[in-house]
Amino acid sequence: MVPLRNWARLSILALLWWAAGAPGVPAAFAASSGGGRGAAHAALWPRSHSVGLIDPVTEGFVTELLGRMSLEEKVGQIIQADIGYITPEDLRSYPLGALLAGGESRPPGDGDRAAAGWLAAARAYRAVAIEARPGHTPIPILFGIDAVHGNNAVSGATIYPHNIGLGATHDPALIGRIGAATAQEMAAVGVDWTFAPALSVPQDLRWGRSYESYSQDPKLVRSDADAMVRGLQGEPNGIQGVQNGHVAATAKHFLGDGGTREGIDQGDTEASERELIRVHAPGYLAAINAGVMSVMASYSSWQGRKLHGNASLLSAVLKGRLGFEGFVVGDWNGHGQIPGCSTTSCPAALLAGIDMYMAPDGWKELFDNTLAQLRAGDIPLARLDDAVRRILRIKAKLGLFDAERPWEGRLDVLGSSAHRALARAAVRESLVLLKNDGRVLPIRSSARVLVAGDAADDIGRQCGGWTLGWQGSGNRNGDFPHGESIYAGLRAALEAGGGSAQLSVDGSYGAKPELAIVVFGEAPYAEGAGDLRSLAYQAGERRDLALLRRLRAAHIPVVSVFLSGRPLSMNAEIDASDAFVAAWLPGSEGGGIADLLIGDEHGRARHDFSGTLSFAWPAPRFAPGYGLDYAHRLRRRVRHPRSDVALSKVPITAYK
Repeated sequence: MVPLRNWARLSILALLWWAAGAPGVPAAFAASSGGGRGAAHAALWPRSHSVGLIDPVTEGFVTELLGRMSLEEKVGQIIQADIGYITPEDLRSYPLGALLAGGESRPPGDGDRAAAGWLAAARAYRAVAIEARPGHTPIPILFGIDAVHGNNAVSGATIYPHNIGLGATHDPALIGRIGAATAQEMAAVGVDWTFAPALSVPQDLRWGRSYESYSQDPKLVRSDADAMVRGLQGEPNGIQGVQNGHVAATAKHFLGDGGTREGIDQGDTEASERELIRVHAPGYLAAINAGVMSVMASYSSWQGRKLHGNASLLSAVLKGRLGFEGFVVGDWNGHGQIPGCSTTSCPAALLAGIDMYMAPDGWKELFDNTLAQLRAGDIPLARLDDAVRRILRIKAKLGLFDAERPWEGRLDVLGSSAHRALARAAVRESLVLLKNDGRVLPIRSSARVLVAGDAADDIGRQCGGWTLGWQGSGNRNGDFPHGESIYAGLRAALEAGGGSAQLSVDGSYGAKPELAIVVFGEAPYAEGAGDLRSLAYQAGERRDLALLRRLRAAHIPVVSVFLSGRPLSMNAEIDASDAFVAAWLPGSEGGGIADLLIGDEHGRARHDFSGTLSFAWPAPRFAPGYGLDYAHRLRRRVRHPRSDVALSKVPITAYK
């Protein structure tokens, strides 16, 4: 067994050796680690350091475990397969260290994405990974999922507003509680690692992942990153681990994914290094200081160099200057985009600083090729050991080696009343009132209201992408057993006050209503499909504008509720509305919108607007920080309150 201090010295020497272009390093890696465009200068970057990830007991445990592992077992730890392409039985021949369920993956044999199916799958894979058998070192498997706005792959889970809405709340403490609630719903189904939060700072809203960001303001991203990581993982050096209902977080996508030219997904960020530091790095500094356990590399390039193969950023900056002591995971087959690599063979990614390949479908061939490359000396054993150490460190910190899992199987946690109340509060805080001419809002609860628009009674539309599937398309209200559509929430509030809500998607009516609420906006999408070439809303057939104008022409006051993953150019729609609310992608609790729009029987507000824009509205119409309240005051909440508080001391039930 190598003493810890000697191992650390060996690791540092090996790092310097291969980063300098040692003999045997593939040409693709040598190109990525040289100077010129796309090569970072670590001395320019601020210093940071992971908190709470390294301690003598954990490191001693990992060192002893490493000493017992075979080369094959070490290679297995650095490869992650998707559950759609691997069975529990496969783990007996290929001892992989991690699994994921991609956006379109479902538990084996469960097409409904039910919680029980996820739990059974997690237990089945884990049982094989830790079983006692000859020649096998039992090591628990990490199970990761894109739980980006709640445990959104599981039917019945609470779906929170997407990050663009949470950024509009300017409330890091709320975001931290959402992280904690999400972690509990993950732990209940046996999933222990989320690929969240996204810390992107979009510079071009045509990018289809803009809604995954909190803000275009790096300071706001920094405060929200800190809060979400602490909520998901617990306090560093404090209460953490799956035994306490916490999971591992992932800061993604490192680095500059929001800065690609023309907002093209997986494109090239041409920013200077100083701009990369100033605009795109602050969220990662906060996440590292909060003890984030993993960082995901970006598909994108910086100045022409793919991030998955950029040693200057992954190793010299992230692991060196920024002091990150967790592990770096690649994105879905992202290593295959490095010049000279394929999805099944890529030593350059490991040498550049990727610690775990996300190889959903080609994992078996990648395992065999990586093993051969290590035996041939193409990859230094010290680099492999460093990657495996980082992964085992996080597994230990998460408590995965402890058989006790008190949160697992508590399926009543999913969609619980406390979590739904929290989500509803988040909806209220996220809504931004952009216009309220004639004080048409709030609406008397005794009013007769027409509810129109094709998104009014569609929970899938209000949840958006990354909901029960990658793109979030094709979902029906019945897929959300605990959810409430916007129309259902409005109807409940109005009927409780003696009023009525008539649903009419096309805006037709019999008896003339006192007022119309029109709910419309973008259809669900995720990356790729969500990229735009123009920010003009409905640039072709402007059917929503026609509906608004038709109602206004009938002298019916119109309140527009706009669902979107980004601000869009739509001056005509705003001008055709008496009141206009940016509702973003609010999630499963549509009643939160009624809380703000519907007042009491006298029209007095039950809740007031507090959300403000965390992005500029195009054309230009509204600046960041803009948002009205019912006193017609411009709120301009642009403060960035500190969020490094013990979030566990603020109960989730505070929002009931």
